[in-house]
Amino acid sequence: MTDKFQNNIKNLVEEFNFNGQKKYKLIVLFGLLGDFDSFEYAINLKNFVDNRKDKNLDIFAIAIGNQRGKQKFCKFTGFREENLIVVSDNQIHNNLKVSKGIDIGLGGWINMLLMLSGLNSFKTIKEVFRGYTGDGKAKQIYSEFDKIEVLKFLKFSGNSFKKVFGDGNLRPFELATFRLNNMNEIIQNWSDYILNVEYLPQRGATFLLNNQNQVVYKFFASDVLGYSSNMRDPCGFLTDLIKE
Repeated sequence: MTDKFQNNIKNLVEEFNFNGQKKYKLIVLFGLLGDFDSFEYAINLKNFVDNRKDKNLDIFAIAIGNQRGKQKFCKFTGFREENLIVVSDNQIHNNLKVSKGIDIGLGGWINMLLMLSGLNSFKTIKEVFRGYTGDGKAKQIYSEFDKIEVLKFLKFSGNSFKKVFGDGNLRPFELATFRLNNMNEIIQNWSDYILNVEYLPQRGATFLLNNQNQVVYKFFASDVLGYSSNMRDPCGFLTDLIKE
C-alpha cells in the first residue's frame, strides 16, 4: 500500500470528520445514491448494525447525490443520515483510483446498460441469475413474518417463500424480489437519487481502518452488483476483521 494512498485516506477522514470512537472505522464509497449497489450495500450494513455486530465499528459513507436524495435514501435503507456525506461529483473516487466503469462515449445510460449486460462487468450476469435461482450457501432475506410489497400492486408475506421453497438459505426469486423493490424506489424518485446520469457506471470501494487510521482492508468494486468480495455474505469480511 503506497504512502500516497494512505495519506489520501487520512485526508478523507480529516476532511469529513470521520473520527469515530470505536476500535475500527469503515468508510464506504458508494457511486450514485440511486445505484443498485448503493441501496443494497446500505441495507446490508444497516442489518449488520441491527444485529449488534458493530460494537467495535463506526460506519461512514460517501455518495454522489444531494440532500433531498440523502434523506429519502436513509429513510428507505435505514442507513444513518449523520454517517452519510453526499458530494456532487466523483472527484474523491478518482483520487482513490476507484473504477469509473466503462465509457464508450455514448453517455452514462448506454455505459450502464452495457455493464448490466456483462461488458467489463463479468460477475454481473452471474449475480443477476443468483437472484432468480437462489443460493444454498447464502442467508435468506425475508422472514416468514415480513410483509412484502412489489410495485404497489403485488403484496405477499415472507411465509410464501417458506411454503414454496423452505427456509434456512436464499430461496429462488428472493434476492430478485428484494432488488426489484429497491429498483422501484429508485425509479419513483429518479430525479432525487440520480444527480447526473454521467455517473451511472461509477463503482464504489470499501476501506476498513484501525484506530490509527491505517487501512487494514480494502476492496475496489469493478462490477455492477459486485460491491463486496463475497456477495453471498457482503458484510462477512467485517465479522472476521473486527473481532476484539
